[in-house]
Amino acid sequence: MSEGERKETPEGRIEELRKKIHYHNYRYYVLNEPEVSDAEYDRLFKALEELEAKYPELITLDSPTQRVGAKPLTEFGTYEHSIPMLSLNSVTTASEVREFDKRVKRTLGSEEEIEYVVEPKIDGLAMELVYRNGVFHVGSTRGDGKTGENITQNLRTVKTIPLRILSNARPLPLLEVRGEVFMPVGKFKELNTELGRRGLKMFANPRNAAAGSVRQLDPRVTAARPLDFFTYGLGLLEGKEFSTHWDILEYLRKIGFKVSPLVRRFNALEDVIKYHEDVNARRDELDYEIDGIVMKVNSIAQQDRLGTISRSPRWAIAYKFPAREEFTRVNDIVVQVGRTGALTPVAVLEPVQIGGVIVSRATLHNEDELQRKEVRIGDTVVVERAGDVIPEVVSVIKSKRTGAEREFKMPDRCPVCGAAVLKEGPVVRCIGVSCSAQLKERIKHFASLRAMNIEGLGEKVIEQLVDKKAVSDAADLFFLTRRDLLKLERMGDKSARNLLKAIEKSKKTTFSRFSYALGTRHVGAHTASLLADNFRDLESLRNASYDDLVLILDIGPEVAKSVLLFFEQESTNELLDKLKRAGVWYDKTEKVAEEEMVLAGKTFVFSGLISMSREDAKSVVERLGGKVAASVSKKTDYVVAGAEAGSKLEKAVQLGVKVIDEQEFRAIVKA
Repeated sequence: MSEGERKETPEGRIEELRKKIHYHNYRYYVLNEPEVSDAEYDRLFKALEELEAKYPELITLDSPTQRVGAKPLTEFGTYEHSIPMLSLNSVTTASEVREFDKRVKRTLGSEEEIEYVVEPKIDGLAMELVYRNGVFHVGSTRGDGKTGENITQNLRTVKTIPLRILSNARPLPLLEVRGEVFMPVGKFKELNTELGRRGLKMFANPRNAAAGSVRQLDPRVTAARPLDFFTYGLGLLEGKEFSTHWDILEYLRKIGFKVSPLVRRFNALEDVIKYHEDVNARRDELDYEIDGIVMKVNSIAQQDRLGTISRSPRWAIAYKFPAREEFTRVNDIVVQVGRTGALTPVAVLEPVQIGGVIVSRATLHNEDELQRKEVRIGDTVVVERAGDVIPEVVSVIKSKRTGAEREFKMPDRCPVCGAAVLKEGPVVRCIGVSCSAQLKERIKHFASLRAMNIEGLGEKVIEQLVDKKAVSDAADLFFLTRRDLLKLERMGDKSARNLLKAIEKSKKTTFSRFSYALGTRHVGAHTASLLADNFRDLESLRNASYDDLVLILDIGPEVAKSVLLFFEQESTNELLDKLKRAGVWYDKTEKVAEEEMVLAGKTFVFSGLISMSREDAKSVVERLGGKVAASVSKKTDYVVAGAEAGSKLEKAVQLGVKVIDEQEFRAIVKA
């Protein structure tokens, strides 16, 4: 069978799709330089899935569709490394690095030239990946250096670990790749935020998050975690030889592995020391944690002559950065209120130098973390400062307790404004509408597009108004004068007049927008619309009972309690009275009868320009029982196409979705 004929067979088509997807994964995840759109990639992937579903006997473990698919394990097996994964000796000073260089030269002979390869020391978990004939076969942890845990099915889910070597050359019979699995700092913060939102235990740092993720017995959990991988070398190798470590890294990069872009070669030792200083200075700019650099003799022949001692090579060392973790005493615990109302316990510390910075305060994150770590006033604690993260208390040294330590309890009212607080999972929040700690965020929300829609009232203007004490709550916006606005930076007469007009125009609104603008906890735009549908005005809503609220579809106990607590606050009533005096008013709405919910179960998508604002159109649809989606799918019932309608209209035509214009839409909703 010719090559052309083979490509036309199911096996040939599947193989061709796999090659393309592996290549595009490499471009996207490793190089960050995609060559195709997401839509084109999705089409390739779907085509492969369909062919494999039709010919299941052709599915192989290295197929891109098999990254997640293994069943959960009851325990991990072990894996013995062909060549021990050695640990590195560490040094912390330039003089120790110079001593290392002298030892190397004494062993090799002072007349030999020595080149060093240096790279950042990733603070992750060392792994070994075994490839047989170019296909990922086994993945394991370093373990004790001789035997690690077999976590193959979890490492398959890491998208920067290739399932098949990216090379047109004949694959090597055996290739053992070594590197570090880690979690990027930005993704770590996102993960912790989500865990906190769901009331789950958060990770102490990115390394712990990566360790906890790769050791999940269910690979689906690992697949959902944002893990990454950098390679730094090889274990056993068959079918190829290298003369330098630099050549190894270049080869690994070429066949699809991610290599740190900060890897460098130096002939002069002082350049290595300068590199250490430079990387340390910019380490906070990196999206991954590093705790030093690794320097290696580049020549493989020289490495062989230098050999190893005990469990460490003589040809490489870790040159560590100054410590970012120290011991100190907790003198007090205070509570800070953030811009979104979150109450955060903060440890007031005996000042200590960490990484060249004097630290006197450290976050305790939230009430649950405070209790989990059992931090008390007077405790001796371990404090960590990493990246741009606020210093945090990592753990308590309980052996140093004397009995004089005092427990701390979170307040039941906001320490800034005195309003009640609401506990949401691990987070405690102030619900005061005039709390000065969160005033900027509240006014920003109040003026936003889906709320009062005050054009021209941007973030910088709001910040100046609050900083200059021109406003103390959202209602003060309606009492601003031209003179007040002209005191702001970059605010001319015309801009001031336009902003005052926009503020005046926003006074007339809808009950739905007004309810959303108040910023009640858990009341988003959709919930505000539900409240407007069921309570014709503010007085009706203020007098609603718990039972009245939970009887509404999509409003549960948490939302109901939040609404009731919001209207119990004195600051809420003061704000509402002030808004009334300012002349803010809304059209009263009548509850839509069930038989009038003409759009129940219908999904709309809007594309292009129509005379109604997008928010008003959405409000109308939701009020009549329908919903509005952001993209077109087979489940879409109507696409409302206005002027300059774009790709959504094209997608609707492709899928056969009904397309209507604004006039037809108004006829349906009777607007």
